[in-house]
Amino acid sequence: MPDVLNPVDGTRISYDVAGEGPPLVFLHGSALSRVVWRGLGYLKALPGYTHIRIDARGHGRSEKPHAAPSYRPDSMVSDVLAVMDELGVEKAGIVGYSMGARTGWQLVTSHPERALAFVAMGGTHRVQHGEISKIFFPGYLETLRAGDIDAFVEGFGPGLDPNTKAAFRNNDPLALAALFEMTESGDTGIPDLLVRQVRVPALLIAGSRDQARYADSLDGARLLPRGGFAGLEGRDHAGTLASAADVLDVMVPFLNRAIPPLR
Repeated sequence: MPDVLNPVDGTRISYDVAGEGPPLVFLHGSALSRVVWRGLGYLKALPGYTHIRIDARGHGRSEKPHAAPSYRPDSMVSDVLAVMDELGVEKAGIVGYSMGARTGWQLVTSHPERALAFVAMGGTHRVQHGEISKIFFPGYLETLRAGDIDAFVEGFGPGLDPNTKAAFRNNDPLALAALFEMTESGDTGIPDLLVRQVRVPALLIAGSRDQARYADSLDGARLLPRGGFAGLEGRDHAGTLASAADVLDVMVPFLNRAIPPLR
């Protein structure tokens, strides 16, 4: 699995590349890694594209800083651009879930010339202060700061499926704590005015039980000149990613129109 150093701060970012055709960059959610896209069947359902999967800083095989400023939104975007530059990819489709969708939002508003299309799943361009504990559990950040990844996993209760438990346990708790400290207090979101200026075709997807992201995605699609929205009835935040068949039902036709695959 190749690595690249972010030219701005030297953070090592791991990624992999497979397939042939127009490039798609896949950006996973927090506490996950690049492997989720293959495991849930997204790659198999998207033949005719070059799949570029990135382990976000703090995750997977990428470097895991323990300082909150390392996870500034512009740093997360520069990681993606560093991988694209290393591969000689001028433009790509951006597919992101949750944290990855947030990075995608930052990329299409700050570097729209690098994006062919944008798919955001369970994401938002708005400030998330106080929202993460609603997705996770109250006290999640204190648990991570204590360095106890097992207590973090158990904090979700018995409803967490075994595969997600295993993925969460592979994390560095102090790196996650630094990431969430930045999200909770240092990430100011993206102004609606900037969103209105993005001409990249976009599809925003959210579950109806993920109420804040659902409302923000619906709003974001209205703001974007070329934005569309797809709601997943009865799905919560995690279910937006896990219900791959329902997501792909709307994502594949969108990508086929915006970025026709290699036939």
